[in-house]
Formats: sequence, structure tokens, C-alpha cells
Amino acid sequence: MNIKITGSGSSIPQKAASNSAFSKHSFYDSSGAPINSSIEEIIEKFKAITGIEKRRYIEDDQTVTDIAVEAAQIAINDAQADPEQIDYIIVAHNVGDISANSNQVNTLPSLASRVKAGLKIQNPNCIAYDILFGCPGWVEGVIQAKAFIKAGMAKKCLVLGADTLSRVLDHSDRDSMIYADGAGATMVEASTEEGGILSHKTVTYTAEGEAEFIFYGPANDKGEGTKYIKMFGRKVYEFALSKVPLAIQSCLDASGVGIEEVKKIFIHQANLKMDDAIIKRFYRLYKMPMPEGILPMNIQEFGNSSVATVPTLFDLVRKENYGGHELKKGDLILFASVGAGMNINAITYRI
Repeated sequence: MNIKITGSGSSIPQKAASNSAFSKHSFYDSSGAPINSSIEEIIEKFKAITGIEKRRYIEDDQTVTDIAVEAAQIAINDAQADPEQIDYIIVAHNVGDISANSNQVNTLPSLASRVKAGLKIQNPNCIAYDILFGCPGWVEGVIQAKAFIKAGMAKKCLVLGADTLSRVLDHSDRDSMIYADGAGATMVEASTEEGGILSHKTVTYTAEGEAEFIFYGPANDKGEGTKYIKMFGRKVYEFALSKVPLAIQSCLDASGVGIEEVKKIFIHQANLKMDDAIIKRFYRLYKMPMPEGILPMNIQEFGNSSVATVPTLFDLVRKENYGGHELKKGDLILFASVGAGMNINAITYRI
């Protein structure tokens, strides 16, 4: 029995905010002091480091449930699946279902239960639950789905990554320019076809204070009470370059397949320069240069939507040859992510 992704779907919000949308912001550092550089200099440096030119936000009358249900329905249709036969709905997110003009995290009921209700699934044996695993949440959801199927507890699992980080932005923080909204979904099923999940690897680092690298904290301009998504950017960058290549190597080696077979690597769209450096270091572990065209990227126009970046990018490449990238039957690909926790995971997958 093989375990494969049989369908995919994505919902990318239509509202595009370019870097110039931040031109009237006042930015402060973490100590509360105003940043002396001009807004133009801040934005230009941000673009040079992250590669981000635009990001997508949901409309004011939407919540993450809306885009999650849309992505889920597309994935179900793509897999030609009967939603009443789905055994598990696993939804990875970080901030829940937050309405406009409020940044209060809303996780009651769970986002997975909201998605199940939105899909109008009647079967009570379809179990819906959320996972909070930082940006690697969707990858971990696929790993959990594989475990359920392999154990004989499920045949069909719907796995989503959905976040609306626009609802938890501190607009006095330069890092607020990174974050975006989006939802990606995949049907994961037992299959008699060749391929599917060959290996996976997950690690969590906390011993050296890594758990606090990404967190909720007060606004940089010292607004009281409300907390926003925060990170120690330099620490995250150094951690990712040090640890992620090793985790991907461990995952690939466990598959028994050589690195020369890898056609594409779908890595969490966190930072263009960081992702490029991670994959270069990964190939360096095999004493090889990073091949051209190995790394699809969409952070430039969609921003960092956390758990949604990998499934939405996979869906776009799979269906639209996004960015000139193409997937063929039999191709070997890698999924990989890193994020709050600090968690890292990877999957070796044969199309």
C-alpha cells in the first residue's frame, strides 16, 4: 500500500498589497525606539533580503474559514472524492479564525470543525482536529495522515494549511511586511499506484531557547495590552541555515533514493534569500552545487502565509506549471519547512 496526494486545492486572496502600501508606516525597533532610516530605505532593504514585492490579504468580511473551505472543496473535487468518506480533516494554522478589526486568537470551535461544517459533511466518523506546529504544520499534517492510513485507522484524509496573519500584524514592526494570508489543501489517500510518501523526518529544538525565536509580544511602539506575532529574525535565519539542511538530508537518506533524482524542492516560503541559502547548503552536504530550477518560489508575489505556503505552491506548480516549473509522473520531490517551536520537517515524495 502506498500513500499519495490524490488532489490539491488552494485559495489565494485577491487583495494584493505592494511594498509601497507600507510607505506611510512608522517603524520602531524592539526596544521601542524609532528606526532612523527612511521608509524608502527600509522597504528597499526588506525587498532585497526577503524577495517580497507583494503579499495577499483576505477581505474584511472574510475569515480564514472561508478560504480554507474553498481550498478544501477544490482538493476534494480534484481527487474526485466523496466528502462523506473522509476519515480525518486535519487543519494546520497558527492564529485561528480571527475577524476583521480584532486580533484575538479564535480557536473555539476548532478550525477543522468549522471547515467540516462548511463542507456540509454529515458523517460523525469524519474526525476534525487542528494542529499548532508553526509554519511546518501542513507538512506535519501530511505525516500524521500517513500514520493514520498506515495504521489502518483511515483511508482518506483531508489535510489543510490555512492562516490569516494579516489579522495579527504589528504595523510598527518591519517584520509585518513579511506576512500574508492563504489556504492550501490536499487529499491524502491509500493507493495501489506507485510512488507516494517514501520517508519523512521531524525535529523540534528547544534546548538553547529556540522555542522563543517566534512568539507573541507587544507592539514595537509600546502599544499596551495587545500582542502580535513577533520573531528574532537573525536567530531564525541562523537556526534555519544550520539545522534545516541536516533534517532534509536525514529525510532523503531514509528514502533510499539518491539526491540526483530530486526534481523539485517545495520549501516553506519564508524568505527568498534564506530558502536559497538553505538548499545550497543541503546540496553542499552531498558535495554538489544546487541545480538550476530545483526551487519553485512564490513568496515574491504572495508573501509568507505560514502553513499555507507549501501546499499552495505545490498546487500552483502541479496544475499551472507556476513559474515555469513542471511536475511529471514519477518525479521525486521534497517538501520541507521550518518555523515556530522551533520545528523542522521534511517529506520525500514520488509523484
